[in-house]
Amino acid sequence: MDQIAHPPETLEGWYALHQIFAVPPASSVAADVESRSSAVAALRELECPPEGGWSAPVSLIGSRAHAMVVHFRPTLDALGAAQRRLEREPLVRRLTPVYSFLSVTEAGLYHITARLAKGAAERGGEVGDETYRKALAEMVQAELASPHVQRRLYPQRPPEMPYVCFYPMSKRREAGQNWYTLTLEERSRLMYAHGLTGRRYAGRIVQVITGAIGLDAWEWGVTLFARDPLDFKKLVTDMRFDEVSAKYAEFGEFYVGRLEEPEAWVDQLP
Repeated sequence: MDQIAHPPETLEGWYALHQIFAVPPASSVAADVESRSSAVAALRELECPPEGGWSAPVSLIGSRAHAMVVHFRPTLDALGAAQRRLEREPLVRRLTPVYSFLSVTEAGLYHITARLAKGAAERGGEVGDETYRKALAEMVQAELASPHVQRRLYPQRPPEMPYVCFYPMSKRREAGQNWYTLTLEERSRLMYAHGLTGRRYAGRIVQVITGAIGLDAWEWGVTLFARDPLDFKKLVTDMRFDEVSAKYAEFGEFYVGRLEEPEAWVDQLP
């Protein structure tokens, strides 16, 4: 059976939104005491909402932007409500939106999908037939029971990991280097090797992968948390030498900074 361009099954969890802002020149956003207090109260309200998920402000370092707010919510509507709540704040309205990224936490099931597709070919069936769907449902339930998968779909704010690195990325679609024309088996092999690199940084970096196909111009977002920001450089360097990144990865702009308490986030606006 031809496996060309067959997509992997995926599991999805919380919706995610990264909002990135710059302070306009000659702005006095931090000098307005009333606006400052109101923004702090809004961020406190958003950081642990009753519907689940969380929000966190980040002070950016070394980029054209000054501030980022990261939101995770169980539904797209709840994410939209968080966005609107923050943007109602007078202080936030004085900031200049630089970039935003809409996505959803994702666990790709490359290995499972490749195994099921191979099994369908061997028995003379088809991908998506009743036997395939039944086996897939059983495997999905087993995956969802895994604490590792639960952490990927419903990531918590990592304690004692204050540094944050966010960047969007896509897979290359060029003649001779088109990710989407590889067989499912080959993509599974490449992603497995790529995952092994990330596992070497367990305990040093928490990685949150969000899928954005159909939601944003880029296809995935990567949000990293670390104790030591040098680990961002080391991890990304190592991963770029993986075959999947060396041949097929395209990267957007990197945003790096530090998680802050709302009061400190407002105080550090230029």
